[in-house]
Amino acid sequence: MTEQASPPTTTYNLLFVCTGNTCRSPLAEGIARAELQRRGWANVQVKSAGVSAHPGVPATMEAVTVARRQGVDLSAHASQPLTPALVSWADVVLTMGPSHLPSVDRMGGAEKAATLGDFAAGGEGLGPSVPDPFGGPEALYEETFNELRGLVGAALDRLAPILHP
Repeated sequence: MTEQASPPTTTYNLLFVCTGNTCRSPLAEGIARAELQRRGWANVQVKSAGVSAHPGVPATMEAVTVARRQGVDLSAHASQPLTPALVSWADVVLTMGPSHLPSVDRMGGAEKAATLGDFAAGGEGLGPSVPDPFGGPEALYEETFNELRGLVGAALDRLAPILHP
């Protein structure tokens, strides 16, 4: 008898969605990447997109600056619109608010989508929406970053039993 080969490594795909893909979802993506690295979870891929995004737009200067201060690099971010292919790629789609869910639903992702706040709170519809800092002062981006850090951490904690048993 030969030894059983280990099963191929599968990747878990996490997609964050906001409106323009220049503030909240890139911040969430960057925070998640940093947290995944800290946790040593190499089998998770993270992307972000926007329901009204124009392709190739960089993250806002404020988002880049605030993230950099926290050790998260958004300098290479280029926005991308939410597409059926991205929704299909994702195992879980986490939106910044309920207004983003219909777009995910129309692309066939209803069963795997939730707001980040609801998902982080346990999925009972109790979680907060993440306010859009676009056009606001850097201090508002700081608040958004800190809120996202807590929500992304809680979402990853909720996924831990399947991602890092």
